[in-house]
Amino acid sequence: MNQKEPEHPDTIADAKATPDQDMPYAELGLKEDEYARIKDLLGRRPTNAELAMYSVMWSEHCSYKSSKKHLSDQFGGKTTPAMKERLLVGMGQNAGVVDVGDGLAVTFKVESHNHPSFVEPYQGAATGVGGIVRDIISMGARPVAVMDQLRFGAPEHPDTARVVHGVVAGVGGYGNCLGLPNIGGETEFDPSYQGNPLVNALCVGVMKHQDIHLANAEGVGNKVVLFGARTGGDGIGGASILASETFEDGMPTKRPSVQVGDPFMEKVLIECCLELFAAGLVEAIQDLGAAGISCATSELASNGDSGMHVDLENVLLRDPTLTAGEILMSESQERMMAVVTPEKLDAFMKIINKWDVEAAVIGEVTGDGRLTIDHFGERIVDVDPKTVAHEGPVYDRPYARPAWQDAMQADSATKLPRSASPSELTSQIRQLALHPNHASKAWITNQYDRYVRGNTALSQPDDAGVIRVGEDSLSGIAIATDANGWYTKLDPYAGAQQALAESYRNVCTVGARPIAITNCLNFGSPEQSESMWQLVTAMTGLADGCKHMSVPVTGGNVSLYNSSGEANGRLDNSINPTPVVGMLGLMEDVTMAAPSGWQEEGLAVLLLGDTADELDGSAWARIVHGHLGGLPPRVDLDKEMALGRVLVAINAAKVDGKKVVRAAHDLSTGGLALTVLESAARYGVGVNIDLERVGTANLDDTAKLFSESQARALVAVPESAVRMVAVAAEAEGVTCARIGTTGGSLVTFAPSTETGGDVLVIDLPELAEESVQVLPKLFG
Repeated sequence: MNQKEPEHPDTIADAKATPDQDMPYAELGLKEDEYARIKDLLGRRPTNAELAMYSVMWSEHCSYKSSKKHLSDQFGGKTTPAMKERLLVGMGQNAGVVDVGDGLAVTFKVESHNHPSFVEPYQGAATGVGGIVRDIISMGARPVAVMDQLRFGAPEHPDTARVVHGVVAGVGGYGNCLGLPNIGGETEFDPSYQGNPLVNALCVGVMKHQDIHLANAEGVGNKVVLFGARTGGDGIGGASILASETFEDGMPTKRPSVQVGDPFMEKVLIECCLELFAAGLVEAIQDLGAAGISCATSELASNGDSGMHVDLENVLLRDPTLTAGEILMSESQERMMAVVTPEKLDAFMKIINKWDVEAAVIGEVTGDGRLTIDHFGERIVDVDPKTVAHEGPVYDRPYARPAWQDAMQADSATKLPRSASPSELTSQIRQLALHPNHASKAWITNQYDRYVRGNTALSQPDDAGVIRVGEDSLSGIAIATDANGWYTKLDPYAGAQQALAESYRNVCTVGARPIAITNCLNFGSPEQSESMWQLVTAMTGLADGCKHMSVPVTGGNVSLYNSSGEANGRLDNSINPTPVVGMLGLMEDVTMAAPSGWQEEGLAVLLLGDTADELDGSAWARIVHGHLGGLPPRVDLDKEMALGRVLVAINAAKVDGKKVVRAAHDLSTGGLALTVLESAARYGVGVNIDLERVGTANLDDTAKLFSESQARALVAVPESAVRMVAVAAEAEGVTCARIGTTGGSLVTFAPSTETGGDVLVIDLPELAEESVQVLPKLFG
């Protein structure tokens, strides 16, 4: 549809002539002092269109105004030269890019689409996947896989099913239509996420070094082309406004339309963009996500230290009634903006037409350092693009340790009753295994295509997803995403480092060498000093951990306002603070990747790492006793790295032409008990475990079974390789204990000598059948 010329838009001349005209800045989410700053920058009041641009670009979601200072101080300030060795593109672009050898590069990023996914779960989740995929396309890469981190409210809550059904269908439906394998992630439930579910989507792409593209508009006279889907009224201010305020009484106070996705359009867009890149026709490119044209034009111009002029009437619309401000704010999906030289424009359009993609030249790059926008010949925007995109407000918000933090940390799980009864311990193991957080996620993951494209070596429920990326080799990458909101609630610094450590450990467990991370920081309201303290403390812990492990942060996302109010002093005021870490690792041969479970009888089961009495914040404390308190398990990053070196080394080893490591699984939530059950259930082969050989003599069987001590992994190897693994572990100072043997259809735990009593017996087929029915009974 063609645009209809407005009777008379609010122009720059009008703004100058009516300086005292009231403007709806508060309704658009701007504070009074922010509006005053905009007037100071412009030397006048903003036009309606300018106000729309500033409101979305200065929102928390787009400007990071509450976290930018700390992002710079922590992740920027603590990155060493050694951490940058593989970085080809770091923070500041659409996604980070890492050198993976042989002239290839990998770009990956995780982002949130939390708030839209509560309002409209299907489209919120679907467009979350679509948005992160376009970030990867805009770097010049072919997307090759997606992952997701999902958090929902209490399983029994009447609204949880609505959100779960919509989100899972949205994630699967969009990704499946794109032909991208979903290779991993996590799904957990907790009442803290009831009104604020977390939908964090990760995408990874592969390209050659020379194919990297940036979002920098340069070259005076170059054309600005908007292509893809037409611009409509869906998602006007969607993610940018929804993700910049709290939900009160369960719903947002401002409720703009959630974006509507079209995965088939996006699939065409992927192939079209890749052909444009291959032909060398694109000088710069930016996807249109949150804040739409406002974001794309201002960021391209600002990044390129240039200027840009746009004729807004040239934008192709689905709805001709949209105002100029609505066109600028619309977050309609499946759109890209490219900068193209005039001499290449015809060739660009020829490829566009081949793919039956609509496009329009809407402007050109200038050299005056201004972003100007006309609508039917009337000047409605004249701003410095840097003030819109990158020089918005930066707040050093007050933060303070919560008054309840000390009492929570003092409330240790050591006071909880422990049983030596074999029947009661068996019952507790089953209780954990059949809880929705630990039961089979097949009902969810079976809705995702994990093997499309034919390059998937491992996927969920293995410890990391593994994809072959080498064109003429078996080289590949492993990615793991991890978070523990309960640990982070108890201690934000340690909790963030736990997420880093577990993702590092998971990548090593499959046999890959960790090289870089992306992160998504999901926290409460930054206007609440206690939530801000959690954010700053967690960022500090994560940055310190990355520096210690020499793993760079390539980019990511901050999602705030995941809370139900602004008042301090309440334990349940916001979600459990949830810093998600996505770890990227390298593999020389993906056929050597270790699955999480064993497939053979007669394998030796070895426990690597030390077990201590660490039950604070554990699944045992929360699920069996309804208790959350104390301090999370101790983080020892040196032990994590030592364990990682052992895992990578033994995973690369062969004996008689066969892999030494037949299975490997890290120990984390649920401790040894759940790790053993998960490894046995993976392929239905049982195991006999001797608890006498776990940890030290002073540990009781409850601690041996359920402790969540970190830097531990379970490996299954042939008897002939036990000595080899022990020697490799000893060389790194890692404890290695032979604790069991695979076989049969039962999982048994022989109690410690001091405990005595009967063997704990779990019928594996029976438990597996019960486990796979847990989620369908709740949500099916």
